[in-house]
Amino acid sequence: MNRRYTHLGAYSDWAERARLADGLFPAAPPGPATRDSVRRVLDGGRSEPPREVRVERSWRADGLRGEVVSWSVGYGPRTEAFVLRPDTVGPLPGVVAMHEHAGVKYHGREKIADGPAGPPRELAALRDTYYGGRAWANALARRGFVVLVHDVFMWGSRRFELDLESDEARREVAAWSASADVAWREPSLPERYDVVARDHEHTVAKYCTLLGTSVAGTVLREDGAALRYLTSRPDVDAGRVGCVGFSGGGARAVLLRAVHDEVAATVVVGMMSGFAEMLDRHVAPHSWMLFPPGLGRVADWPEVAACRAPDPLQVQYLRGDALFSAEGMRTAHRRLRELYERSGHPEGYAFRFADGPHRFDVPAQEAAFDFLGRTLGGASGGQG
Repeated sequence: MNRRYTHLGAYSDWAERARLADGLFPAAPPGPATRDSVRRVLDGGRSEPPREVRVERSWRADGLRGEVVSWSVGYGPRTEAFVLRPDTVGPLPGVVAMHEHAGVKYHGREKIADGPAGPPRELAALRDTYYGGRAWANALARRGFVVLVHDVFMWGSRRFELDLESDEARREVAAWSASADVAWREPSLPERYDVVARDHEHTVAKYCTLLGTSVAGTVLREDGAALRYLTSRPDVDAGRVGCVGFSGGGARAVLLRAVHDEVAATVVVGMMSGFAEMLDRHVAPHSWMLFPPGLGRVADWPEVAACRAPDPLQVQYLRGDALFSAEGMRTAHRRLRELYERSGHPEGYAFRFADGPHRFDVPAQEAAFDFLGRTLGGASGGQG
């Protein structure tokens, strides 16, 4: 008898039929064949060098040197980014630090990094909830890395222009205000934008499909452009570059690692499960970044993460993470261990299980920083 899935109901047998017909979530081994399959699904995973790069502003604070940098990816508004580095002589190892989704799109890089103006006030609650109140990209830079934090497709400087004054937008915001128990005050511009942008992402996904790509493929292309910029900097050792992301940022890190050889070490936090174990209740909470069309036919998610084995990978799991089932996380962990053992370098896979909900708190950040320090050669020890 077929398993019944909560969100599929009478269509639960659809999942089994798809599995039998199309060979869903295959156990793809690490290596070029799996990577090529992932590239094809992601519109080739191609990325061009950023165009018209400009340093808009420089500053120094708290032992760090910072730059506001912007570039064009060839379409849409200019990408803006922070570059953070210790006030020391380079070249240094580099890290692409990737912001999460969190349903907050008005801001991008500011969610995880402090720029010259400090953190926007409206992001205090998000940072407290997910990051222990810390700008973790700045803390990582203090550990001896050049850290690039960029806005990506749909976020921050790369967000869409949305009509927040339309009748439909006003109804959406009013409904959100009532459900969030903030009807007693006027929602801020960022709040109103994020409410309307939530459903607009589905429209963007349709446009991506029409234009021959996907949300995940477009995000990957822009992350690849950012990576190419970071490796081009004279203060960065291009042979020692990694990436790290939490939640939606973790999905971005998995895909960037899968298709770009320049990524020497990767940290994924709160974004690992077997796909099959997500079918019951754990698909709807995630964004389109985790579901590029066709990926389920070429590899399971742990196989995507491990396709670069034995290159160093750290995965952090949260036992109380409501976005994944305990079974799904255990399955992913087991598969990753098997795949790295098969590569002949089981030590390339590092992992951390912690209690608590979906978050990247200070102890988790320090574990990630230590891993990057060991694998990329950055400074070790110390609190940011």
